Amino acid sequence: MPFSKEQELSLLAQKWVGKTIISRLYEMGLDDVQKLADSKLVEVLERGSKLSGSTCWKNSPQAKQAIQNAIAWARLELKK
Repeated sequence: MPFSKEQELSLLAQKWVGKTIISRLYEMGLDDVQKLADSKLVEVLERGSKLSGSTCWKNSPQAKQAIQNAIAWARLELKK
């Protein structure tokens, strides 16, 4: 099930996570807390790089931090 509006707003509040990151997560099918929590950082960065056609997803410290923060957020959400 896609993120609820509340979840999306909460995810946006995470450092480095913006609308573009969330859009990419949706494009990758990571539109659900469980799926995102189960994701591996390197795999998400690889998929993001292929999807965008840019290596910045793999090489950018900001992209890496954004995805780390998104995954950490999802894992915390599951504990609620």
